[in-house]
Amino acid sequence: MSRKAVSFKAAPGTRDVLPPESERRIELARVFADTAGQFGFAPLETPTFEDVGVFQRIGEGTDVVGKEMYEFTDRGDRRLALRPEGTAPVCRAFAQHRPPTPWKVWYQAPMFRYERHQAARYRQHTQVGAEVLGSEDPDVDVEVMALAHAVLQRIGLTRVLLLVNSMGGPETRRAYAAALQRYLSDHIGELAAEDRDRVESHPLRVLDSKRPESYQVCRDAPHPADYLDATGHAHFERVQDGLGSLKIPFAIEPRLVRGLDYYTHTTFEFEASALDAAQNTVCGGGRYDGLVEDLGGPPTPGMGFGMGVERVLLACDAESTFVVAGRQPLVWVVDVTDGAAARDLTLEMRRAGIAADRSFDHRSMRSQMKAADRSGARWAVIIGDKELLDGTVALRDLRAATHQETVARERLVEVLAARSQSEPQ
Repeated sequence: MSRKAVSFKAAPGTRDVLPPESERRIELARVFADTAGQFGFAPLETPTFEDVGVFQRIGEGTDVVGKEMYEFTDRGDRRLALRPEGTAPVCRAFAQHRPPTPWKVWYQAPMFRYERHQAARYRQHTQVGAEVLGSEDPDVDVEVMALAHAVLQRIGLTRVLLLVNSMGGPETRRAYAAALQRYLSDHIGELAAEDRDRVESHPLRVLDSKRPESYQVCRDAPHPADYLDATGHAHFERVQDGLGSLKIPFAIEPRLVRGLDYYTHTTFEFEASALDAAQNTVCGGGRYDGLVEDLGGPPTPGMGFGMGVERVLLACDAESTFVVAGRQPLVWVVDVTDGAAARDLTLEMRRAGIAADRSFDHRSMRSQMKAADRSGARWAVIIGDKELLDGTVALRDLRAATHQETVARERLVEVLAARSQSEPQ
């Protein structure tokens, strides 16, 4: 008895990325890797899942930890979680391996959060990011923001603004959190119902709320800058001086605190005005000077950011930029004999660095020529019985269909290699 076929789809909140979009994502990763390399960053890969405790350090009261993490127990009875963000695994790797500092690394990785689907935000989404561990120098903050700015510039985004703020050191953060808690408690009845429970436990996260009632209350809330000590002021002034010197446009956003527990001193976001305000953050990060220590390492300052690939490409679409054409073959082999010539010639050309493709299944001449036209190839190499017998091929220019010439088969790669120098691959 045969089994009934079942139709499967990608799990809710996930999706398949098909060509040509997949090629665009690869190109974005290439641009990021190239730019990060120019800034002296090296690639790092960490596991997709970690001990759940690695991520609990980013804040027990955060939605990321409390509601959104994919947690599971493996067969060794270990409690693990799929990676919801990129900074904590980098800090765990640093604490474990103790590389020389400053440690400058970048990553590209899938992230997993069980959250409500938003524009270009899926339960599995991809981030690129960069981190610097081991330096308190505010110039590191500037360099990290300059890297993010350079990437966004290279892909053609122009309607993007850098927003910056300072949380000060740990003492400043605690003093500010206490003052904010007092203010919010006095206005608790005006907050959105979903945010009221956070006032006692995590008041800073109320500032991150996009709910209109809470946003209105927070407009008059005290600012972190009012609580900065001399060290915090000096750090933030140096950051602003550096951004100005590098001519990176920025604005100070007093409400920008970022929602995770580990941030100190500089916090920042790049916002794309071409997107809706509720989902216009394409990159965000800041300084975190205690996270490595929380993960078992020595006291180690850090600075970094994450950039959502899907959100960045959505901003590119809104600005009609970063259009990436799918890779096309230079040559399409049309073989109307038994296909062996196409098999051998395509491999010979590929070994010579020439992008080549062919049809299969012994299709007709007409069908193969249609495939050649659809492929975007510049040249068609045609082999029929006569060419096979004569040891030649017909070389047709697909952009000028009337132009066709006969080329000896043993000279084909040489001829095409010479012509490919002036053709896009």
